[in-house]
Amino acid sequence: MNIINIEHIAKIYEVGLEEVHALRDVSLRINKNEYVAIMGPSGSGKSTLMNILGCLDTPTHGIYQFKEKNVSIMNDNELATIRNKEIGFVFQTFNLLPRSNALHNVELPLIYAGKVKHDRIERSQKVLENVGLGDRMHHKPNELSGGQRQRVAIARALVTDPAIILADEPTGNLDTKTGEDIMALFNDIHEQGNTIILVTHEEYIAKHAARIIRLRDGLIETDEIVKDRYIPKRNNLSKV
Repeated sequence: MNIINIEHIAKIYEVGLEEVHALRDVSLRINKNEYVAIMGPSGSGKSTLMNILGCLDTPTHGIYQFKEKNVSIMNDNELATIRNKEIGFVFQTFNLLPRSNALHNVELPLIYAGKVKHDRIERSQKVLENVGLGDRMHHKPNELSGGQRQRVAIARALVTDPAIILADEPTGNLDTKTGEDIMALFNDIHEQGNTIILVTHEEYIAKHAARIIRLRDGLIETDEIVKDRYIPKRNNLSKV
């Protein structure tokens, strides 16, 4: 089943009197339960593609179908609904509210979705426990390590049971050992049936995925299955 179907996407920005072609003619399909890494040098268009995939931006030309819905013609409110219900975001800088504890940070998407308090707290607690933070849910971000903060961010991404997890350089602010722990967590999440799209510039991180799409100059340069995929040690998490 296709979750994402992009056909001849282009994105053009106007900078002064000039046009900048961030994406030129990109077509791709991503199926349910795929684990995909998107790579490319600076200026390749990977950040623009990530923003379009995450419904944070819209293409100038082309069609973007998300679960068979044409999101490329949706208005801002419709895109916001897709982002909140269907896409879980994980960022390099965690993007946590500093004055809120882990539980409240994870709860936020459910508040926006209008879930009742009892249900959202119960769901948030379960997801935090399943990413290994059951004893840290009442701690604020400055009371957590970098790896723990990223686990909070992953729990927040999972709490709405989204169609895809979109991770932008999720290990960029972490040391190598902690980064490996986070990638092991992503592997467990994928094995539980989740679709993951990982944006990275690091080759060894990309090889945790099963498929690597490489961009250059706004075009897909290669799209290939990873033959020597790295499978990290499992965390043996329960279903999130």
